[in-house]
Amino acid sequence: MPTRDTSPFDFISPLDSRYYGPEEAFFAALHPYLSEAATILYQLRVEQALLAELEASGVAPAGTSAALAAALAADPVTAAEVYAEEERIHHNIRALVNCIRRRLEASPRAQGFVHLFVTSNDVMDTARALALRDVTREVLLPDLHRLMEALVGAARRHADTVQIGRTHGRHAVPLTLGYWLANYVDRLGLRMERIARAAGDLRGMVSGAVGAHNSFALRWPDDPAAFERRALARLGLKPAEGGVSTQVVQPEFVADFAHALVSTFSVLANLADDYRHLMRSEIEELGEKTRRVGSSTMPHKINPKDFENVKSLWKAAMPRMATVYMDQISEHQRDLTNSASGRFLNELVAVFAYAVRRLDKAVRATVVSLPALERNFEAGRQWTVAEPLYIALALSGEDDAYEIAKRLAEECRDREMGLLDYLHTPEGGKIVDRLAPELQRVVLDPRRYLGDSASRTRLVCDLWWGGEAGGEAGTTGAGGGEAGESGESGETGDAERPRGRVNPLDRLTAPLAARPLDAGAAGGASSAGAAGDAQARPSPVPGAMG
Repeated sequence: MPTRDTSPFDFISPLDSRYYGPEEAFFAALHPYLSEAATILYQLRVEQALLAELEASGVAPAGTSAALAAALAADPVTAAEVYAEEERIHHNIRALVNCIRRRLEASPRAQGFVHLFVTSNDVMDTARALALRDVTREVLLPDLHRLMEALVGAARRHADTVQIGRTHGRHAVPLTLGYWLANYVDRLGLRMERIARAAGDLRGMVSGAVGAHNSFALRWPDDPAAFERRALARLGLKPAEGGVSTQVVQPEFVADFAHALVSTFSVLANLADDYRHLMRSEIEELGEKTRRVGSSTMPHKINPKDFENVKSLWKAAMPRMATVYMDQISEHQRDLTNSASGRFLNELVAVFAYAVRRLDKAVRATVVSLPALERNFEAGRQWTVAEPLYIALALSGEDDAYEIAKRLAEECRDREMGLLDYLHTPEGGKIVDRLAPELQRVVLDPRRYLGDSASRTRLVCDLWWGGEAGGEAGTTGAGGGEAGESGESGETGDAERPRGRVNPLDRLTAPLAARPLDAGAAGGASSAGAAGDAQARPSPVPGAMG
């Protein structure tokens, strides 16, 4: 084991040197779940649950769990100790087992029951399911919930703020700024549910060397899989549907979880792209108040770097999904071709988590320019009337309504005249006169051609976040502030508001909460024991083993 002192800047990965290492709050949030130290402590937790179930089943001596818990409280197992033992014997899980057995030297008979019946991946795969479930409950979903709060607040605030629509980068027909955001509220809400569902469906495994419960049949010949069900229940997990596995847990559960993250990440990248495009100099409907340096040579520059960072992180993370898919393949009952690659899954989770926080911060710092929205709408309104004109003519009985509207638009371009201006001329008025009065009003005033933008925005926000009985949700900033405003989040009286599908947060996190058996094992000993206590203390050096 290396003995040198290290800092985040000694590591190769930018994840450590730029994001996870230097940012203390982010480090503190993820370390208990995704660090190597946490991985070992989760594996220790699984070993404790297995030992507790052996005791409850009458295999291990009474008091074994309590003895181990007391020993771990006095002398916690550290990642550094396990790694040192692995360096000696060249096997990671047997190294952990040896470290546990040392704590039971005062009870030699109990030592032999540590890791009895099970294989390494029973411990490793089950521990990973626990860690991913917990980081989803404690970090990912709460952070996504906060981002959703910002988006809902901005969407509601600007439900009626007219914006020119854009397709293919060109002006289309009007909508509202809130409706643009409502699309992301709807997409993100569904993704949050998918993440929660995938995390809740992560499975454990206690099935032995080839997954067929061979070793357990020596003790429980009538139902060798019963021990697996009971042991996993202590951790709030289940085996696969048919109770079958190889030496590794069925990989589709982790693949589904990773896909839920990556597909959500794609929504975030899309949102970040839209924000930064609306900050372009020629658009400037959105902006931000900042005094940070934007260029090493152009002092005036203000760049949408936070949104660009989210898009860039997505580019780094998204292709890792291909590795997750490749890790579904393991020959026969197991090979080691997914061992190294599988260790990088936590990096995918960490990059996603960082992007969520970065995007939330960026959205909340954004301000809306109403003058720019008006300017851009005015620039497009001459031509956005083409679609309502075509449809109104069709509704009025014109057989070639589309061709009439298209020809008029082309002729107006040739004459360098706006189509709306043309419709206000005597010649154009003859065409308008073919329409019913209620259709004329819409054609001649593009602000009326908004469809259900405003009402649909409010419906979507209510669907995912709940009603507004307690006041408007979200922020006055968050892309919801107007030119020069940027506000902070405000709570909205959840008790008075109808519930939404992702609000309050416990609608998503409650199914992922620790089960009663997490807190107590046979004989009253904690199944987490000293592992839980040690887990709460992050390593003083990011990446250090212990």
